[in-house]
Amino acid sequence: MRLPIIISAGLLLSFGLNLPVMSKSPTEIAEWPANKNLNSRRLEFNRRFWNQQNISNYRYTLGNSCFCIPDARGPVVIEVRNGQTTSITSVTTGKPVNSEFFQNYKTIPKLFNVIQDAINRQAFSLNVRYSPKLGYPTQIDIDYNSQIADEEKYLTIENFEEIK
Repeated sequence: MRLPIIISAGLLLSFGLNLPVMSKSPTEIAEWPANKNLNSRRLEFNRRFWNQQNISNYRYTLGNSCFCIPDARGPVVIEVRNGQTTSITSVTTGKPVNSEFFQNYKTIPKLFNVIQDAINRQAFSLNVRYSPKLGYPTQIDIDYNSQIADEEKYLTIENFEEIK
């Protein structure tokens, strides 16, 4: 009589240990819509605030901490005139860099698009800080998937300066 009970218990344990792993905990799943809504509202507020400044000539230093080649990390100084990127230079060497590495980060509107993309893709983690004075992002930390290593992005935007 004990043998069927032991076999049943063993099967239950076996099935329990082979359940698929969820990428997000139930708490995180429940929080995701709230986080998404908050991130979306903050993004729209700051994007609108930035656009109201009507700044089309500026420069800033961008740092990109990622699992990528050193040339794509920076820090670099990005200069924008009339809303178009005119130069991207290495802080270390002062020489132009391959702009292909910075296509998604070469203007403030493009940085807003990076944030929007993370929201649209339901990134596992998205933390953004904005300039209270002008509305542009000063820090963008994105982890798209908690179960994948080395796909995170950590962008810093510093030394923003309007060019007259």
